[in-house]
Amino acid sequence: MARIDPGAIRTPRDLAPFLEHTLLREDAGEADILRTCEEARRHGFVAVCVRSGQVARAARALAGSGVAVVATVDFPEGAGTTEARAREARAAASAGAAEVDVVLGRAALQGRDHGAVLRDLSAVVEAARVPVKVILETSRLTREEKVAACALAQAAGAAWVKTSTGYAGGGATEEDVALLRASVGPSVGVKASGGIRSADDALRMVRAGADRIGTSSGVTIVESAFQPVG
Repeated sequence: MARIDPGAIRTPRDLAPFLEHTLLREDAGEADILRTCEEARRHGFVAVCVRSGQVARAARALAGSGVAVVATVDFPEGAGTTEARAREARAAASAGAAEVDVVLGRAALQGRDHGAVLRDLSAVVEAARVPVKVILETSRLTREEKVAACALAQAAGAAWVKTSTGYAGGGATEEDVALLRASVGPSVGVKASGGIRSADDALRMVRAGADRIGTSSGVTIVESAFQPVG
């Protein structure tokens, strides 16, 4: 995976190759998907992130563009059965998703049933057969749980860990991104997502250790300017 060199980011447009342009509203229609895909093409974003049911439509719109499609699975609660989660991941990949973002099953994690978490994530990774990001929902976890979740995601073969869905009343923080980066080391990616709305927000996440930024404000980010500090 491409790593971001914070020192190479001179303007907000330099962030574009690391931005996932996100559209996760349940009521998003075809016009919304097409507009999001067109914006991603125009600005050179790395991917468009949509709910699994919208993958085929987004994949058609982005065919030949070099912009990938990312699918969310069991989103946003992460409360489905392993069988349903694996089935959704497999279907999303078959429909054209290049990556799958699955929400961690927090009930098992917080009940300290780490074996169940590992089995569940391993099944999703195996079914997807594309890189999987595990969404931790960091605002709902303790530090100990975040570290454990990172270890379990890594053991299950996930390619990334991700901070948040953006639906839980809390988003990415520099502290959480730094903790995730320290927990997974250099071999697993870190995606910061949730509440990232400005170029300065995105740059802070990159400096904290993020390799990818998920945001519905991608156009605003690359068309804005960094604000001088002090």
